[in-house]
Amino acid sequence: MALAKRDEGSKVNSNINVTPMVDVMLVLLIIFMVITPMLQKGVSVDLAKTENPVQMPDADKEDALLVAVTRDGKVFFGNDQVSPEALTDKIKDRVANRVDKRVYIRADARAKYGSVVTVVDDVRSAGVDQLGLLTEQRHPGQQPPPGAKGAAPSGM
Repeated sequence: MALAKRDEGSKVNSNINVTPMVDVMLVLLIIFMVITPMLQKGVSVDLAKTENPVQMPDADKEDALLVAVTRDGKVFFGNDQVSPEALTDKIKDRVANRVDKRVYIRADARAKYGSVVTVVDDVRSAGVDQLGLLTEQRHPGQQPPPGAKGAAPSGM
């Protein structure tokens, strides 16, 4: 009589199946790619770059009042495009019941000076106590804009 040999160990697969993990990672990647652009608050503008900008962490808060001036002179209050005439009334409505009457302006570096001054005047006439002009930090080695103080004259 011979002993019966069981061969159950040879049926075990020791390889890891990574397909479900790859599927989950691809779904997460797609979700993050869709959500990331929505996280930006307000209208996208290229801010002016300065050497020593003042930090304004309150501008990133959820209830901050942001006014954006684009390169072509369009004015946005939050995400809504408004006319310069209606901007004063909209800001008056929003700051009427607030203790902190502070508005932040994000102006494009190439926006016309006159349109930015008009927006500043409209915001001030709405009864705003403090006005913040948002800029970005100029990185070391970055060239100053043409015509800026300290820039080499062209044509030499």
